[in-house]
Amino acid sequence: MRPHLLKIPKHHAHSFSIRHDLVPFFYNKWHYHPEIELVYFIQGSGRQFIGDRIHHFKVNDMILLGPNLPHLWRSDERYLEKDSSLSEEAIVIHFLPDCFGASFFDLPENIAIKQLLERSKAGIRVKNETREIVAKLMFELLNSNGAKRIVLLLDILQLIATSTETKTICTTGLDFHFAKGEGERLNNIYQYIFQNFYNQITLEDIAKVAHISPHAFCRYFKARTKKTFSTFLLEVRTGHAAKLLAETHDPVADICFNSGFNNFSNFNRHFKAIIGRTPLAHRKYYQEIRYQVITTE
Repeated sequence: MRPHLLKIPKHHAHSFSIRHDLVPFFYNKWHYHPEIELVYFIQGSGRQFIGDRIHHFKVNDMILLGPNLPHLWRSDERYLEKDSSLSEEAIVIHFLPDCFGASFFDLPENIAIKQLLERSKAGIRVKNETREIVAKLMFELLNSNGAKRIVLLLDILQLIATSTETKTICTTGLDFHFAKGEGERLNNIYQYIFQNFYNQITLEDIAKVAHISPHAFCRYFKARTKKTFSTFLLEVRTGHAAKLLAETHDPVADICFNSGFNNFSNFNRHFKAIIGRTPLAHRKYYQEIRYQVITTE
């Protein structure tokens, strides 16, 4: 169950790359690459899988991913529909840890950035005012040339490195190893889950997708994703329910069953264990946030 090694296109005129994506939906394969990635979501929404964590991404999110940290952006279904006219937009920076020379980040002046790059191996979410300032610098970087590009990238990294408005995403200390020749197995498993999580998925069903026995699948999935299949499926279902609670007025019972839960009491118990509050408290929390936004405009 190996993520795809994504080859980031090289530009011989530059030591690192930045691009402005405007696409029907984001790249949705479980992948990794040796480059560090900084992504700012301008438009769009969906699920993000980073290392051993599942979250939702939305407009104005900013994520820093370390080298070889596996990740996947799964756009919401409305972007994936055949006749959809929607689009998603992001600015993405990719750079190798040694893009400015093997010892550049070992310089005393760069100690904070070096520590940031080490922390990025677990993924970092950039928030609040820091995110807004970095986003402006990323837009400026898009249209810059020469040494100004290097200065702007270092400014961005220094801002994030010294900010208190960041949060680690994954469990730290995890080491992901991927054997050659395993191809698209994990991608096939994920895509099957995305398309069927609201229905019953038996261990036999998912093992068939992976072309191994149910017993072997349990060990295989845990070894590659650092969590059991049942835990992963619960997190996908709970994340979907949390999004519906925050964004719709659908009855909680309908959301429960439409997210793949067949027992309301189990839904409440698992939701609170994973999200940290009950479904009703979660909905109230986002209603209050929306009210605060409206009253301050």
